[in-house]
Amino acid sequence: MSIDSSAIEKLRNAREKVKEQLSQVIVGQEEVIEELLISLFSRGHCMLEGVPGLAKTLLISTLARSLSLTFSRIQFTPDLMPADITGTDIIEENRSTGERERRFMQGPLFSHIVLADEINRTPPKTQAALLEAMQERQVTVGNERHVLTDPFFVLATQNPIEQEGTYPLPEAQQDRFMFKVFVDYPSFDEEFEVARRTTAIQTDNIQPVLSANEILELQTKVREVPITDHVIRYALSLVRQTRVDRPGCPEFVQDQVAWGAGPRAVQYLILGGKARALLEGRTNVSTEDIAALAKPVLRHRMVVNFAAESEGVTTDNVIEELLKVTPTKEDELINDARFQKIFAS
Repeated sequence: MSIDSSAIEKLRNAREKVKEQLSQVIVGQEEVIEELLISLFSRGHCMLEGVPGLAKTLLISTLARSLSLTFSRIQFTPDLMPADITGTDIIEENRSTGERERRFMQGPLFSHIVLADEINRTPPKTQAALLEAMQERQVTVGNERHVLTDPFFVLATQNPIEQEGTYPLPEAQQDRFMFKVFVDYPSFDEEFEVARRTTAIQTDNIQPVLSANEILELQTKVREVPITDHVIRYALSLVRQTRVDRPGCPEFVQDQVAWGAGPRAVQYLILGGKARALLEGRTNVSTEDIAALAKPVLRHRMVVNFAAESEGVTTDNVIEELLKVTPTKEDELINDARFQKIFAS
């Protein structure tokens, strides 16, 4: 299936329009914005992690304003209950008949974009309610299922430095997020511009540039992008090398990793690669696209063991090593004895 040039132009124009709107409020963070948009056009959810004051919440709320989509912000707190986000059944009296009737009152999850602010501050029961919404795009209240709006996009933030009173997300829920994006400190020039802007009178004129139907159309176009067997094999090779005690597992993974990535990692690497290729103006996915997204896709799907953690080794360090030892050329990958074990397993 081939992609016409108009689809590429439409997606690239959409990206530029959204970035133009965001630039009125957000300074820098180009890589974060790019990964957010790849996630949006791939129909995935995204988690942003960074210390306080890096405009994570502002970035997400501004993105929502630049799209013609409904938006809800949920501040996750220790006393937040599942019904507070999913909605609940209420009993009300029918004035014409005098009879009492049950009616479902929708919660904030019934929006196109949901900002789950400080998601690790709410108990597991509420986190589990969000998990169903993210995966099944529905919520269950009582015995009834209620379908969520489409497109549906969860953007979560969490603070890595305040651990008291937090509930770390279980691996099963982290796996539902397409990307885990690290938001870093700005450069000197960027922080200078932030200081200049935010201490003067601020005005912005954010205009919605994409509708729900346009986003759904672009998400469909992303899935139509062709991908070769070699690039799929490369993505599979990266993911399968993270699994300890499996054929072809590198020695450094065996020594440092406790748990590897599951099949969703491959799916999101390929979908993200397709979106990235279109955004770059290409109609085919390359190994470079897969490698560029390896960290945001894999970093929250792997767990380093205690020995590695005590030495300061992170999942990002392991991913960097994996990229070094995985050949990008087809003949080198296929003829490598270690990868032949992976392909045969």
